This record gives sequence, C-alpha cells and structure tokens, in this order.
Amino acid sequence: MSKITKSSTAEYFAKNLQQVGFSSPLKAVLTTLKEAVDNSLDACEQNEILPELEIEVSKVGNGSTKNTDLIKIIVEDNGPGIEADDLAKVFGEYLASSKFGRGQCSRGQQGIGISAATTWAQMTNAKGVQVISKTKNMRKAISAQVDVDIKTNTGIVRNKEMIDWKNKTNGVRVEFLMDGRIQLNGDGGLLTYIEGTVLLNPHVTINYKLADGDWVKTDRVSTLSPEIPEATLPHPHTFKLGEFITHSHLYGKITAAKFLKTGFSRISDQSLKDFVKAGMPKALLDKPITSLSEEDFKKIFQAVQATQLMAPSTKSVLTVGEEALSKSINRLGQVDFFSVVTRKPTICDFKPVVVEVALARFINRGESDQPVQLLRFANRVPLQFDKSGCAITWAIESVNWKSYGLAQPKDSLPLGPYVFAVSVVSPFIKFKNASKETIDASDELVEEIRRALMQAGQKLSRHIKHEMKEADLERKLAHIEQFGPILVEKLVLISGANQSRRKKAEDGLKKILGRDSEAAMSDLEEAQTKLEAVKKKQAKLTGEDVEEAPADVPEESAEEKTKTKKNKK
Repeated sequence: MSKITKSSTAEYFAKNLQQVGFSSPLKAVLTTLKEAVDNSLDACEQNEILPELEIEVSKVGNGSTKNTDLIKIIVEDNGPGIEADDLAKVFGEYLASSKFGRGQCSRGQQGIGISAATTWAQMTNAKGVQVISKTKNMRKAISAQVDVDIKTNTGIVRNKEMIDWKNKTNGVRVEFLMDGRIQLNGDGGLLTYIEGTVLLNPHVTINYKLADGDWVKTDRVSTLSPEIPEATLPHPHTFKLGEFITHSHLYGKITAAKFLKTGFSRISDQSLKDFVKAGMPKALLDKPITSLSEEDFKKIFQAVQATQLMAPSTKSVLTVGEEALSKSINRLGQVDFFSVVTRKPTICDFKPVVVEVALARFINRGESDQPVQLLRFANRVPLQFDKSGCAITWAIESVNWKSYGLAQPKDSLPLGPYVFAVSVVSPFIKFKNASKETIDASDELVEEIRRALMQAGQKLSRHIKHEMKEADLERKLAHIEQFGPILVEKLVLISGANQSRRKKAEDGLKKILGRDSEAAMSDLEEAQTKLEAVKKKQAKLTGEDVEEAPADVPEESAEEKTKTKKNKK
C-alpha cells in the first residue's frame, strides 16, 4: 500500500499555476501585471487615496526555458504602503488576504494572485519579488526580497534593509524578474489591459512604458475616489449543503440561531420562526453549531431553502457612473459616437449586481467587416481570456443587433468599428475558474446584461438613423447638382430657346427638384433636433429604464431568444 502524503497550499499551486493564470509565458506576464495593479488600486481606494501608478514592462535578456525572454515587471504606487511584518504574508503566502470571503466589491478576493506571481518568478529565475515599501509612520522605506517556502506555504524575507526612497512619504514598488513573453495588443495584450483599466477607473493616473515604446502618461479625469460599500453577508439561498456546513466552521461555539442571524443576510427572528414552520426542529436553534451532526445541519439547511426570504440589499455594489465613464472613454482616443448606460443595482441569483455598458466608435480603429472589440470587466478588472464561455459574451450574442443598425452573423458578435465595454460589479461574482477570467452565465445575469445592452443599442440606433438620413440628403443634392445643368442644356438645344428662357428653365428645374431636397432637409433637421435632445438628456444623466425597441426597429421574438439560449447551452 502506497503512503499517503500531505501537501501545502503553496505546493499545490506551484504544481498547478495554470489554474491561476500562468499557463503560458504570455499569460504569466499579463497575470503578474494585473495582480500587482489590482493590489495597488484596492489599497489606494480603501484608504481614499487617488491612485498614481507607474508601470514598466521590458525584456532584459533570454529566459531560462525554451522560447521565453527574461522579463522585468515594475509596478509602483502611491498607496498606504505595507508594514514590514506583513511583507512575507502578502507576497509569499497563499490565501493570506484581508478580503477573503468578506463580500466586498474589491478586485482581489482570495489572496492567491500576487503569491502565484512570486512563485512563478522564483521557479523561472530563482528569485521571488523585490519589494520597496513605506508607510507614513516609517522614517525610511524598507527594501527586501520575498520568496515562497513551497513546503510550508510561508513567505521568506531576504536581504532586508532600510533605504531613502525618492522622498516618497508612502507607497509600494514591486519588481519581478521572470520567464515570459510580451504581447501588446489583442485580447491578451498588455496595452489592452491598461486601456481597460483606464476606462473603468477614471480616477486613476497611469504612467507606463511597455517593451521598446516611449513613456505614456494618462491623467485622471475624475478626482472622486470610489466610495467602497461596506462588506455584505451572503444570502443563504446561494449555498449548497457542504458550503453551508463549511461556512459554520468560521463562527466557533455559538448557537445555530446566532449563526444563522450573523452568518447570513436577511435572516431575522421572524425568519427563525418560519424555519421551524418549514420543518426544522426548534430545539436545534439553541444547540451550539460545534455539536450539530451532519443530519442536524441537513434539517436546518432544508428548512432555510424551503423558506422564502427577502432578497439581499443592493447597497453593497458600486458603480463608475455614466458621467465618469463618458469622460473616461475620451482618454482612449478620438470618438465620434458613444453611448453609456448604468443600470440600477438589482438581484441576480440572490446576489446584488450592477451592470454598466459603454458602446463607442473610435476614429481609425477597427474595420466595418470585423467583429466589434469586446472589453469585459468583473469588479472593474479586465477579463482577457476564455471569452466564448462568459456571461457577457453570451448576452451580447443573444441581442439582435441588426435591429439597431449593425451587421451580425448568426450567434456571433456584431460587426463594425466599435468598442463594446461591459462591466459587472458584485461582491459575489461567480467565476468559472480560479484565474477569474470568465463569469459564469446564469439566465438571470445574462438577461440583466442584455437589458443594459439593448438600452445602449437604442441610442446607437438613433445615431445610425441620423447618419443615414444625412447621407441620403447628400446623395440627392449631388444628383441635382450633377444632372440639373445637363438636362437644361439639352432642352435648350432641342427647343432653340434663348438665354432668358434658359435662365427660367434652370430656376424652374431647381424649384421642382428642390421640393424633394427641402423635404429631405426638413427630415434631417427633425432628426438633428431629436439627437440633440438625446445628447442633452444623456449629459444630464437622468438615467432611463429599458424602453421597447422602436416600431421600425423590431426586437427579436421570444422564439428566437429561446432558440439562442438552447444553442448556447
């Protein structure tokens, strides 16, 4: 019989780094940059600091493995800094996080990402991460190398020293040296990630240099740091029995009644009475949860699931806002049209959710026969891989974009030189994997995203109609200008008319042909007036609910929706 061995968390992830975004040299560089930036932004926002980030990613040599380069990644922030005693936990210990299971709309959740980056650097370059940190209470900054002890899942601090650091009062600088490859554009590109981060974080200033490019600075367009809502408790109807039992282990020797009221949202004294009515023995409420058997837990769980409870509060979600998004779009390039929609917070699958959508057409970006560029976000973090299985992609493909004036192959993204940015924010986003690249697609979430997209699509439709009217008028005027004089000249030759008669004919022909032109001009002016009204309404950001698609822009039928969902499944 073989001997059963036990592995640490670090040992498991060290052997399975592909599960957390390190499946290739390209993804390793992007994931490391993403995790470092996420940590900086979260730290700044939680301390109400307007973030200023400096990012540098460069090739400095050949990698230790085949077809890789030695890549240096530096991220420096102006955040609160990290205490010296916490460096080992933050960068060298898996599942060491103050945000794990808190139910808050933060980017980082599990405390895995930055430790995985340290592990990758250590495995490919024999060194973990070089950190400089300074808090306002520290006279000098601390500089140290942090490695991961794979066997014990603990961080090891090496070469620690106190240094003077740029006269900075506070902040953190991390430097990774690792095997990798640099990709700038495309779904997995570093530039795509930075542009997405800039779009959904209008309060951020980023100064960056990628590969052999020059330094580029993107200034903030908002001086309001997002107000991070208080953490919220999970709703009991989102749990499975095993999760329910595991959740109870966090609360120690308290009664079942107190566990239910303090461990979940929306459970009151009246709810406890309803559980008893649903078949739960009343005596279980007074028993310590440490003494409950699996059968006892099952009875409690079944009663909870059988009882109707209030939906969770939607106060735990945050939004970027239509005004800030509108300003942020213009940081990415010249735009000749954009439509921004922020939905009201709602409940999907017993979880508070808010969806925001921005559709924009950039000048000199994209082709009319190519799919739109899709930017997906979860808690304001760009998602750049596994696009096809994501709830956001499903929602976009299920909308009939032909109704809004865009070409669209069957069950695919629409075509055109547009950027579609869709953001989902929730304290309990359900991802399909540990690398957090794909949002699990439930029917309720897909439908909520669809509604936001349709709302933005209606604004797009009005703009496209206006452009078509304008083009039609231009064609009519061009025909009048081109063929009018020729027709008059030929008639004069046939009839032998004099110049006075010719002048009257020209004026008369212009008058006759001008009738159609004037009608078209009237239609254009009417369309222009409506468009201006829409723009003013959007500028005031009054917010509107989903309206029905216009009569001349039919929405897809219920039968088509059902067919689309079946094809997806």
